[in-house]
Amino acid sequence: MCTDRRRTKIVATIGPASESPRSVADLMAAGMDVARLNLSHGSLEGALALYGRIRRTADEQRRQIGVLADLPGPKIRVAPCPRGGVVLEQDAEVILRPGSTSSDGRVLEVDYEGLLDDVQAGDRVGLADGQILIEISDVASAHLRGRVLHGGLLRGRPGFHVPADRLSIATPTPRDLRFAEAFVEAGVDFLGVSFVRGPEDLQALRAAVPAPGPLLVAKIETRMAVQNIDSIISATDAIMVARGDLGIEFPIEDLPHLQKDIIRRCIAGGRPAITATQMLESMIESPVPTRAEASDVANAVFDGSSAVMLSAETAIGAHPVTVVATMARIAQEADSRFDHARWAQNITKLRMINPTQASLSITDAITMAASRVVGEVDLAALVCVSGSGFTVRSMARFRPRVPVLGFSADPRTVRQLTLSWGVEPICLASEIAYEPRVADAVAAAVAGGHVSAGDLVAVLAGINPAMRSTDVLRLLRVPEDLSDLWSAPQPAR
Repeated sequence: MCTDRRRTKIVATIGPASESPRSVADLMAAGMDVARLNLSHGSLEGALALYGRIRRTADEQRRQIGVLADLPGPKIRVAPCPRGGVVLEQDAEVILRPGSTSSDGRVLEVDYEGLLDDVQAGDRVGLADGQILIEISDVASAHLRGRVLHGGLLRGRPGFHVPADRLSIATPTPRDLRFAEAFVEAGVDFLGVSFVRGPEDLQALRAAVPAPGPLLVAKIETRMAVQNIDSIISATDAIMVARGDLGIEFPIEDLPHLQKDIIRRCIAGGRPAITATQMLESMIESPVPTRAEASDVANAVFDGSSAVMLSAETAIGAHPVTVVATMARIAQEADSRFDHARWAQNITKLRMINPTQASLSITDAITMAASRVVGEVDLAALVCVSGSGFTVRSMARFRPRVPVLGFSADPRTVRQLTLSWGVEPICLASEIAYEPRVADAVAAAVAGGHVSAGDLVAVLAGINPAMRSTDVLRLLRVPEDLSDLWSAPQPAR
């Protein structure tokens, strides 16, 4: 059984253009699965208030919506540009100096005290996700002098990229920890970790985040992160391929291949992978995307992305709801053409996550077996019952052609499953013994219209929740009388 529903999830950044309750509700209706808060802008109090509005709107709409709080990290920004922005012309000479007051077309103030120490003559620094590139020609006592290699329009407080291997600010920053503590207390689902360079950056933040708590999303945007990608995948819960800064750290021709490799490794490790940056950039102003942007979104789906992300398009753009609806249509069409069988074969050939940990190896084996069953049996759905969501994410990595119904009794786990490819997150009433848990899950699947009497489903669950592993794969025919689910397990017909 194939499904014509969209399987690839959409992350949309909420900002001034989309922060009203009505706008948030419209974005949900258009296809937003996860709302992203960019904590680089505005105050902590304002971000928490916006978080509360999103939660209330999701409850009113009876939607499971995840919320990703993207920590600022050691993000360096240019001081505010004039209203309407300023154009940096190609080959123009510019002065860059530490400061936070204002910037114009000739002098750019950079809000970073270490600017003169960390940037050297010959460096190429990027602004606004790499859209503008400046080559540094001279380092003086109070400023840098550079030449614009690629010009463009600067607006607001654009980001400023310093080569990550010389960045003197550590991750996470004290501000990150303060923001993380506040959002953990508020109950956020995901924390984005900026400028990760190695697993120790994630371990430092995890030490400050009590378990169970939000999932950590490591943003891959530095050369060191690419070099340490396997150890970062093992230390994180999800990956974001942040192509803006990554496209500055590496030659632009390498970027598509890096994207494919990072996503493949991440999915093989059972982690969701988000592809981000400039996906539908022209729709900040235009009501339709370019042909190249449509192809970029589709190719991100074919690469295996769990989710595709919108940034300025929905935060400050003129058509935020149209952008989400457009991305949803492109992703859904790409999903319908996805080669599920070949993907599952390729993922099976790659290493599985944590092969030395027995309980997780059991889950690997069970989900791998389930992926083979999907190819051999006419299933209506995969019913995955999980406390932490690990089983559901492990199943989703195989990109099964049938719906994955992800059940948990933990409301935050259910919201976290909104980021997982192909998963329909559903909340169970309580964490109870194996047979009642399975019965409740199948009954909820029927009530939600996901399966019907007579359908064959595969159920993945654990006999003992305390073991934190999935050790049962069972084929079950949905009975006409759901009370039969509470009797002994029945064989598939």
